[in-house]
Amino acid sequence: MKAKLLILSVIATIFTSNAQEKPQKQELDTVVISSTRIDLPFKENSRTIDIITSEDIKNSATNNIADLLQQVAGVDIRRRGTAGSQADLYIRGGSFDQTLLLIDGIKMDDAQTGHHTMNAALPIEVIERIEIIKGPAARVFGQNAFTGAINIVTKKQLKNTVSTNVETGSFGQLNGSVTVGSELENSSHIIHAGKLTSAGYRNNSDYNNTNLFLKSVFNKERQAVEMIATFFDRKFGAENFYTTNPDWNEYEETQNSLIGFTTTFTSENFKIRPRVYWKRNQDMFLLKRDEPLFFRNLHITDKIGAEVNASYNSNLGVTGFGIDLSKIYIRSNNLGNRNRFMTNVFLEHQFKLFNGKLDVTPGVAVTYFSDFKFHAFPGLDVGYRLNDSFKIYANTGNTYRIPTYTDLFYSDPATIGNENLEPEEALSFEFGGKYFSPNFNGSFAVFYRDASKLIDYVKENEADRFMATNLRDLYTKGFEVNASYNFKIGNTPQSLAMGYTFIEDEVGDLNIAFSRYSINSLKHHFTSRLSSQLSKHINLNVIYKHAERTAGLSYNVWDASAVITAKQFEFTLTAANIFDAEYIETGFVPMPPSNVLFGLRYSFN
Repeated sequence: MKAKLLILSVIATIFTSNAQEKPQKQELDTVVISSTRIDLPFKENSRTIDIITSEDIKNSATNNIADLLQQVAGVDIRRRGTAGSQADLYIRGGSFDQTLLLIDGIKMDDAQTGHHTMNAALPIEVIERIEIIKGPAARVFGQNAFTGAINIVTKKQLKNTVSTNVETGSFGQLNGSVTVGSELENSSHIIHAGKLTSAGYRNNSDYNNTNLFLKSVFNKERQAVEMIATFFDRKFGAENFYTTNPDWNEYEETQNSLIGFTTTFTSENFKIRPRVYWKRNQDMFLLKRDEPLFFRNLHITDKIGAEVNASYNSNLGVTGFGIDLSKIYIRSNNLGNRNRFMTNVFLEHQFKLFNGKLDVTPGVAVTYFSDFKFHAFPGLDVGYRLNDSFKIYANTGNTYRIPTYTDLFYSDPATIGNENLEPEEALSFEFGGKYFSPNFNGSFAVFYRDASKLIDYVKENEADRFMATNLRDLYTKGFEVNASYNFKIGNTPQSLAMGYTFIEDEVGDLNIAFSRYSINSLKHHFTSRLSSQLSKHINLNVIYKHAERTAGLSYNVWDASAVITAKQFEFTLTAANIFDAEYIETGFVPMPPSNVLFGLRYSFN
């Protein structure tokens, strides 16, 4: 109650301020989508793509990507605590293994399990924008982009600056970070180091996380080479993440790292972008935190990759093509020591007809897996520009997902994998439209997905172990609408954004006694954000989220933040779950009650 009164009193004080200055806006129609093989302005793309800009991030009332993505209708982040200690990523239903995460175009998929996708998420201080591709994206990225993909685009430069940030608040949260930008004659560098700790909001929910990030551009004056390197270390109590036993005190530690090098060669009509990278993930789980020998899993996964993406402009349009090679190694006391080689080749071409009003983009990706042979992902995008502000589009595509090593080989007293599993398959369709104007942006989409051979864990008798099996057919249909409006009250600039997604899942006939994976999509998902620049130095943001899941659980969550700037200082107050809603996003883990976080940032210029 004291936290709520403090939040409301601060907000009331802020509203007494006078407006003086309008903030700068990032125009979406000028953003070039970098997560597609053919570089296209956001306005010209014939897919459902949402952009979270750097301004949106600042106005999000969050300090991590997991909480930020929850504000996008159609994106379901199922968290198990604060600060994104562990979170699963879903787009338009599907599963946590069916959405691909990328960092600057580098695929961050993990062959062990999709549970670790969000372990690679970056600190928000180094993010320029986030591109969310909804619907089938396998034609662009290959497998794992079954229901969509999310590309995190990092900042290119911070000039010569140093900023420090300290936050403290409920549950003993204490966060600190330093971000450095350096512009030299022939190179530039961004360095970030952060530490996040908490005693936890319930038993065994403490965490101790470390974030390290480096981005450098060398040889800027000739052939620039971009390097990105990350390291994330997370140690957290995993109370009831996987079991319901209150006495075991589950515990987990994960490490995720990436290093990649990219350069771009350009001519008048031709662009080629080669890249090499190495990604590593380590996961250590203890069923009993205080008895490490009782049950322990340790998995280490390495992925080494090289890719070349190219595009060519001609009188017939733009052609995109390329190849992606990667080798995966896993060492595990449970899954065994295994490896896989993958090759992905893609080709697409955009035709423009009727004075550029109609665009047609057919394409295909063909992937070879050393253990699952060849699979093809054809697709087609079609768009028609009715005028400078309004465009309609449609697309269709095939997608696949090969089983993870957990699906294939995992074993414990309650679960067993199945090395005879086949890839999941789906055919997806979508029709939509988007409208742009200086003050109003809007979009809509209607979608359908016919999925087969989905993997579930099932058993015939209660005493049996759950076994991974290809048996589900799932038909998913729905629609979504999004709108944002910039307006003024007097001289005060305001921004209001809203989104709504409806999903209906129909499960094919099942004749099984026990199933572990119940369908629990966000049947109704409504999000909204009001951002108000109350004065030259004060900004207020209010976030509202409504969720109703297929299983029937419904909840409403309000968050808010206030940002006060004074020369080189920035004071923040972030309030989460203001009205103390009780709800669960996944499994048996209750989400945190009402909590606050106070922050202070200082920038040296």
